[in-house]
Amino acid sequence: MNLQSDRPIEPSEAEEPGEEDIVERIFEAVVEQRLPPGTKLSESALCEAFGVGRMRIRRSLLLLSSREVVELHANRGAFVASPTAEQAREVFEARKALEPTIARLAVQRATEADIERLDRHLQAEHRAHHAGNRHEAIRLSGQFHTMLAEIAGNSVMQRMMKELVTRTSLIIGIFGAPGIRNCRDDEHAQIMSAFRRRSPDSAARLMGTHLRHIEAHLRLDQQTGAGVDIVRLFGKAGPR
Repeated sequence: MNLQSDRPIEPSEAEEPGEEDIVERIFEAVVEQRLPPGTKLSESALCEAFGVGRMRIRRSLLLLSSREVVELHANRGAFVASPTAEQAREVFEARKALEPTIARLAVQRATEADIERLDRHLQAEHRAHHAGNRHEAIRLSGQFHTMLAEIAGNSVMQRMMKELVTRTSLIIGIFGAPGIRNCRDDEHAQIMSAFRRRSPDSAARLMGTHLRHIEAHLRLDQQTGAGVDIVRLFGKAGPR
């Protein structure tokens, strides 16, 4: 029996990115604030950038919409989500309720290998900040928070944190004061010190303070944002 497909796979087709790869690249661009809130995600531009057909792009946008990263509007198309000021407050309410517990659990459950991994991560974050590599610093600072949920050993919290970190990046993209970053690496270092001291209560307290500092730098009475060349951003010559 011949189990092979009747239609040979073209080399160019085999090299096309899959939907998950497209979703992850758009997701990363949002987290790193290279795609500002409200940016129109033109299907034709995305097709050109990724070298795929419209159906693959549409399925990718549907996946991003299910994660609330993208908003789909009838007769208008897809746009990067734009949280309102009220939604911004709700996100920080959720983070302030959840993350001190995550920090406490992470300290209680961290192995020596976990602490070493966190330490290496903070060193990379510190280098990115001081080298002026803004996009990498933003990516690493958000990843620090999801790593704590991973170390805490709670898959539900980990999924929630990934969503909350993405929403926070959108919120800072809209409401952040000039020059604001998602996180300050020195505050992450203070939280890290609680791991070395094996102090769950200190980690929880420092996390609460850290989140309040981020929220305090938001300007919820104004919005910002700029246009983006989608083809240049995601095309083969664009940054990954």
